[in-house]
Amino acid sequence: MNEEQAGRTRVETVVATIRQRIAGRSLTPGARLPSVRGLAASMKLSTSTVVDAYERLVAEGAILARPGSGFYVANQAAPFALAETGPKLDRAVDPFWISRQSLEAGESDLKPGCGWLPPAWLPGEAMRRGLRTLSRADGPALADYGQPLGLPPLRQLISRRMGERGIEASPDQIMLVESGTQAIDLLCRFLLEPGDTVLVDDPCYFNFHALLRAHRAKIVGVSYTPSGPDIDQFAQVVAHERPRLYITNSAIHNPTGAVLSPVTAHRLLKLADQFDLTIIEDDIFADFEYSPAPRLAAFDGLERVIHIGSFSKTLSASARCGFVAAKPEWIDGLTDLKIATSFGGGRLTAELVLNVLSDGSYRKHMETLRNRLSRAMGEVSARLKGLGITPWLEPQAGMFLWCRLPGGVDAADVARAALERKIVLAPGNAFSLSQSATNFMRFNVSQTLDARVFAVLGDVLGR
Repeated sequence: MNEEQAGRTRVETVVATIRQRIAGRSLTPGARLPSVRGLAASMKLSTSTVVDAYERLVAEGAILARPGSGFYVANQAAPFALAETGPKLDRAVDPFWISRQSLEAGESDLKPGCGWLPPAWLPGEAMRRGLRTLSRADGPALADYGQPLGLPPLRQLISRRMGERGIEASPDQIMLVESGTQAIDLLCRFLLEPGDTVLVDDPCYFNFHALLRAHRAKIVGVSYTPSGPDIDQFAQVVAHERPRLYITNSAIHNPTGAVLSPVTAHRLLKLADQFDLTIIEDDIFADFEYSPAPRLAAFDGLERVIHIGSFSKTLSASARCGFVAAKPEWIDGLTDLKIATSFGGGRLTAELVLNVLSDGSYRKHMETLRNRLSRAMGEVSARLKGLGITPWLEPQAGMFLWCRLPGGVDAADVARAALERKIVLAPGNAFSLSQSATNFMRFNVSQTLDARVFAVLGDVLGR
């Protein structure tokens, strides 16, 4: 690289750093930027490089120069862009890259990195029966807005199902939403201000990162262990950072497949009470369990824990329906927010979900699905081990295997090579806030049974 190229790269690095701070709200409109000398010293660059970068940002209108005073963030800040709010990752480990490749994949493409079951594994006939029944429903079910809290019979059914897992919530404490993702979005709108700190597991479901960046939160990760978050590290982080929220899966953790232990759950809730921490418990994989794992909401009684779930993984990703369960005084405010952002909600989908869940075939479907996943877990685990790909643990249930690649191989490189062969993989750093999962990869066992997956992995790994 010649001197001119190197200088240009350093200038672009400074520009990207300032843009990221503005998008992430650590530099707000009107805020004074670091001095030229100060930033140059902290980034170990020349002052001329920083001056060039600042001048470029002035030309773009992102910042203003005030002679004799310094540089300031423009009041008319540049439009918010999610791509600017996180680290500049290689596209192979970017959460949006994984999501887009999975959602846009052709019918013949393979998707071991996606987060859902193949259509043939879902209760298609039960959905068709539900649609036929719904087609004969009266006018309001087909044409009217739903109630703000959502369809009462479905909320009653969800209340009973939660009770089977030890969580007491009346139907009036349950609000229907379009998905688990919308549930978290609404909760972030309801509970967070820009700049608030939120804890996540490291690793965790990568869309948690994207949602929190969209809400301009400060994200802090806590290492995850086979029994839950590293509780000693968790205690240190909450004492130092004083976070507003902690978002987690307690049953069948994504991506690791781990299960929260009762001891860790109790210690976690004591810390939440001590430091006034609210917990969002994402229970989207509840029906995949053979026996219920500990739920934070069950221990806590929905005082500090908000419980959410959806039916996208077990019924259909096309029929978007989920729920939020929270203490009564929060449900009213959440309902107003739901009206403001989506008005009445999807009554048609709620009616369909109620019909299918009420069908006696659903429990049989889930029993068959759990056994099918268990067999797939054993088969995929054995075949991956044959390639030197080692599971972090053997999950009790669910669809995910969190695996270490052999010899320190970079999962992003493997993902790029596999994509050229029409196979979408999920590299570990997409799930890791600290970027410490370079040689890890998440496999969805239901989508990893095709022999072509193992042939391509073997070729790429030289096995």
